Amino acid sequence: MLALIIGLPLLGAVVLLPGGGLVDRWASRWGHWLGVATVATSFVLGLVVFLGFVGDPVGDYPFHEYGWTAQHLWTFLEVGDVKVGADLYADHLSILFVLLITGVGSLIHLYSVGYMEHDDRRRRFFGYLNLFVAAMLLLVLGGNYLMLFLGWEGVGLASYLLIGFWQHKHSAALAARKAFVMNRVGDMGLLLAMFLMIVHFGNLNFSNVLGQVAGYSDAVGGPPSETTVTLIGLALLLAACGKSAQVPLQAWLLDAMEGPTPVSALIHAATMVTAGVYLIVRSGAIFEAAPVAQTAVIVVAVVTLLWGAVLGCAKDDIKKALAGSTMSQIGYMMLGAGLGPVGAAFAIFHLVTHGFFKANMFLGAGSVMHGMDDDVDMRHYGALRKMLPVTFLTFAMGYLAIIGFPGFSGFWSKDKIIETAFGYSPLVGALAMLGAGITGFYMTRLMLLTFFTDKRWQDGVHPHESPRVMTIPLMVLAALSVLGGLMLAGGWITDWLRPVVGEAHHEELPMPAYVITLLVFVTVAVGVATAWFTVGERFVPRKAPADVAWPVKAARADLYGDAINDVLVVQPTMRLAEGLMVFDKAVIDGVVMGQAAATVGGSLQLRRIQNGFVRSYALSVLGGGLLVVLALLVVNI
Repeated sequence: MLALIIGLPLLGAVVLLPGGGLVDRWASRWGHWLGVATVATSFVLGLVVFLGFVGDPVGDYPFHEYGWTAQHLWTFLEVGDVKVGADLYADHLSILFVLLITGVGSLIHLYSVGYMEHDDRRRRFFGYLNLFVAAMLLLVLGGNYLMLFLGWEGVGLASYLLIGFWQHKHSAALAARKAFVMNRVGDMGLLLAMFLMIVHFGNLNFSNVLGQVAGYSDAVGGPPSETTVTLIGLALLLAACGKSAQVPLQAWLLDAMEGPTPVSALIHAATMVTAGVYLIVRSGAIFEAAPVAQTAVIVVAVVTLLWGAVLGCAKDDIKKALAGSTMSQIGYMMLGAGLGPVGAAFAIFHLVTHGFFKANMFLGAGSVMHGMDDDVDMRHYGALRKMLPVTFLTFAMGYLAIIGFPGFSGFWSKDKIIETAFGYSPLVGALAMLGAGITGFYMTRLMLLTFFTDKRWQDGVHPHESPRVMTIPLMVLAALSVLGGLMLAGGWITDWLRPVVGEAHHEELPMPAYVITLLVFVTVAVGVATAWFTVGERFVPRKAPADVAWPVKAARADLYGDAINDVLVVQPTMRLAEGLMVFDKAVIDGVVMGQAAATVGGSLQLRRIQNGFVRSYALSVLGGGLLVVLALLVVNI
């Protein structure tokens, strides 16, 4: 069944992508429904596996074998003593990801039927979507780090194809290339981590590697040193930064909005950017044994959640504002993942709820664009709540969830991470709370610019509600955005993940939990009120003013992320390449060409002797004979 879960979307991609002949004619008319059906069927199979886990007793510590579902398909790699199988593996963590990927993915596929209706390459688009889902499923169902890596690379390839799907746009082609290259940097981290695991553990299986680190199984050559585990942890963090767009590898995420809107929903809600969080949580034992690497995760997460929130404040492009929000929310998940077992459980909790409300809002943004002739500038919107009532109401559910309005899913998941952060450090908790306040500001600004304030669209634009094939997924996701918090009821999510993340020991809080909740609520309310008084009560120009304060300019320029990369990476690399070119021409080519020139010059001189005249040769022989006679006379004397 695990193989079928991955194989069905992969089969859809195989059928839809090559095309040609009868298949091409059939797929052009019905291929999109094949794409929907394969992912929906994988969701049903995943639900069956999930129900198989429900009711199983939970072990007392992680890495126990009871309750794990593993399938060995074949030996993928065997070199010396290292043997890595093509293994599939399901546990309480991976099956949650399967349900999220296939469930939300099915809704995105259904939505895409309407959104891409008039695109000439719709068949190919659904083939890419199926490939994306299949790769992400392999990533979370792989039984070892090598299988995870294959899915990891598959997701990178599919994202490249989907971000640059409209390659006739130069900006889309550049965005795809940028995402691909920056993710390759992170991928080197995962490769280095795997090499270190092979050297020190002789294995890449999760149970072997993590069990040896945690001391539940005998390590090859004795227990690993803290330095070794730290290096592996830092390498894994680099990989997570690439896939999950965490600082310093975050610059590709906003540019990725050049792809069709369903791609943005798939990347930002259910698949690619959550891969880094999965990697950190799956490898939790490594970070527990390496405090330096664990602290690095927390620092990166805090910087990123604030970085993304600031970007969201200054973007007029509705999709880029939501992309900044994704960066920030993934930062919260990474923060939870770095706070130990209890934080890791809440990180996955927030990852699931975020998958609901962020997919809801991205698809809602696509619905707004659908009614506004594909215009993405919120300054050209305004007063759309009456023109797009279903989109407005469903988007509002996502908005209330992400800002953490009491009772909505984000309130339960994000506030628990902030609460855990206060238990770790009051400073970290305060910064996480500040991020929540900024979230309240930029999300309220987005709601006001889009659905409230004054009407700003031109006379030729006629806003209209999207068809049902697009609004039905919005309704489902809106309901999940409201009800997703029920997973916390009775501590279900922490108990469910205990076999994977371990026993959750709550740190002592500097103040009662209800006080922290109240402080977070007040902080968010301040952010909402600030947005209302700066946007809701003012005239909004159709063109963004150029004369703004430097923080706004910095946020508009993505906090100069591209400029920093250019100074620290691109320019030094270019100068190094130019220097190598000069060295190659002056030294390497100089030696080779110098040898050639010397050979040619010597040949020209010898050529004078070999002129073809007998008298010259006779003279040469006579001269040589005289030299020999003289030499003999000198020797005898």
